[in-house]
Amino acid sequence: MKNLLLSIVFLVYGCMAFGQKTTYESKTDINYYSDSINSGDAYIKERCVLDIYYPVNVKYFATVVWFHGGGLKAGNKEFPAALKEKGVCIVAVNYRLYPKVNAPKYIEDAAASVAWVFKNINSFGGDSNLIFVSGHSAGGYLTSMIGLDKRWLKPYGIDANQIAGLIPFSGQAITHFTVREERGIAGTQPIVDDLAPLFHVRPDAPPLLLITGDRELELLGRYEENAYLMRMMKVVGHKETKLYELDGYGHGMTEPAFPLLLNEVQRIVKMKKEDAK
Repeated sequence: MKNLLLSIVFLVYGCMAFGQKTTYESKTDINYYSDSINSGDAYIKERCVLDIYYPVNVKYFATVVWFHGGGLKAGNKEFPAALKEKGVCIVAVNYRLYPKVNAPKYIEDAAASVAWVFKNINSFGGDSNLIFVSGHSAGGYLTSMIGLDKRWLKPYGIDANQIAGLIPFSGQAITHFTVREERGIAGTQPIVDDLAPLFHVRPDAPPLLLITGDRELELLGRYEENAYLMRMMKVVGHKETKLYELDGYGHGMTEPAFPLLLNEVQRIVKMKKEDAK
């Protein structure tokens, strides 16, 4: 009888645990620079903030850092609805904008925010080995810059290769058109210098999933830039670069791209867990 009662108790608790719904909480407007930096620059204190949306009854979850678009001139942090309630944490980041600042301040901010995530995500229950970086347009550019060019995360003691995966949506692979505008260079004049992701192709980078809209509907040569980045990554020996072109979608191609992002996160999480066995 005692064993029967124990079995019933375990069955009840097991059913409760199995049926437990994942719940989420969010915290907003967290400054990702130090207090000393914030106190000395009002614009940094106002603009360099992030929001975090995370599952509260799950441990060791994956995190997607999301950089908004807007040509480095506009835009605000947001939690993409398609990523909510999917078992992942979302970190939505604001960064400083042109013309209040010039390059490379945008990239510095992106790196500082990702460094904050690496140093703090464990306290929310996340896994610092499962941090993915993504973003649309200008946010895609920032994703590729901090993931391919190691110098931006290095001051924080972080190797860019610690990023679990890079998933830029329709990001520029050449030097960003706003950076060229700062220099008086036309947006139709392609430049590849040290502020271009293409300048930093390397075989040991994190997995790279490039997603763009239809080449005939995208901005300028956005698909072709990403196709060339993919080709050069493969030429130098990178084993995990993929490119998806979303036929029929223009530059605002985020909705059909989000499921691809989630699939990539799940693939890499599964791979890392298998490697850890």
